[in-house]
Amino acid sequence: MNVTLAVKQYVSKMIESSGPGMKVLLMDKETTSIVSVVYTQSEILQKEVYLFERIDSQNRENMKHLKAICFLRPTKENVEHLIQELRRPKYSVYFIYFSNVISKSEIKALAEADEQEVVAEVQQIITKEYELFDFRKTEVPPLLLILDRSDDAITPLLNQWTYQAMVHELLGLNNNRIDLSRVPGISKDLREVVLSAENDEFYANNLYLNFGEIGTNIKNLMEDFQKKKPKGQQKLESIADMKAFVDNYPQFKKMSGTVSKHVTVVGELSRLVSERQLMEVSEVEQELACQNDQSSAQQSVRRLLQNPRVSELDAVRLVMLYALRYERHSSSVLPALMDELGRRGVSERHRRMVHSLVEYGGKRVRGSDLITPTDAVAITKQFFKGLKGVENVYTQHQPLLHDTLDQLIKGRLKDSQFPYLGASSLRDRYTHTHTHTHTHTCPSAASGFG
Repeated sequence: MNVTLAVKQYVSKMIESSGPGMKVLLMDKETTSIVSVVYTQSEILQKEVYLFERIDSQNRENMKHLKAICFLRPTKENVEHLIQELRRPKYSVYFIYFSNVISKSEIKALAEADEQEVVAEVQQIITKEYELFDFRKTEVPPLLLILDRSDDAITPLLNQWTYQAMVHELLGLNNNRIDLSRVPGISKDLREVVLSAENDEFYANNLYLNFGEIGTNIKNLMEDFQKKKPKGQQKLESIADMKAFVDNYPQFKKMSGTVSKHVTVVGELSRLVSERQLMEVSEVEQELACQNDQSSAQQSVRRLLQNPRVSELDAVRLVMLYALRYERHSSSVLPALMDELGRRGVSERHRRMVHSLVEYGGKRVRGSDLITPTDAVAITKQFFKGLKGVENVYTQHQPLLHDTLDQLIKGRLKDSQFPYLGASSLRDRYTHTHTHTHTHTCPSAASGFG
């Protein structure tokens, strides 16, 4: 299910229900963020929404020619702000939508405040549990797979090498926005950039490609532009070359802001990968996740813990992976690695997290074995030769979910690990039908089917 599209449809329904005419969208802090993720300003302007205001703003003007569409969370603060708004309405009519359930007493308070009868509609935008999968009618009912996060505590600890995952992990993506203000030498217009698959074709096409492919795709775009310039061509051999090219051609930045943005983002990712030695860190992570050589693993972890360029976060994650992988090994050196973290100056809070993780996702808790003989494959470095400075490496590990879904599709999940609730057996279901599967991961729920 495309959650972004679903929310966009909800917002569209709110706007369209108010009918034709100029509108103001009245929101709170959180709903403002929600709307900004699913709609661009130009898109929402096409729906006759010309003004965006916060319900808690004290300096709003009276604009009786506008209809107000209120999209709010049903908090006490918002309800109180809305009561004050209705007592002295600034707009001609109000269509009120709450993002969740509102109490009868609060509805009564709103009704009493509406002395001028400006409220046209009050609705709660919620989905009842039994309607959860009604968005897609099929001949065969969907199958809900409920998982326990503690069954695979390894996957979240690994560095990822696809574009979207790296942006989330290394830069942070908040409401489709990346804060690049701390990037050395960043220009004013790139201090905050928007990455949205809905409105950025390059991002949509490259979300799940690996780092090497991203660099090559940007290089190809820029070379296509260079072909249009008869003079002054230069070779683009690295990400640094591409950044220099963009900086030296203002007209290119004007014509292709998207490419300029992605060159900056990929350039910063490349800098962080180098600065934090993430290639080396990831190689050891994969060794811990996929191989079964305790002696080699502990030597590799020790070597990186002694490397001052490895960040505290990466150091702790390496020890966590070692602890999960070799928690019951007779030659485990976990105490020595914990001492090494202490000598690095890692905080006690972070050191305690190592033992907490083993308690959460160790062998005593897991319902399945994370490491199997088929996972123990040799790690081979793969260099992406199209662009210097970028390596396509370290993606051999497959999450447990991959195998679980494969077994589910084949109807081979063990009833002892995944109890099945349904009219027929799971195996019979897959013998005769093809089923749509929805996966939901709970932080602390028993594995099973519903």
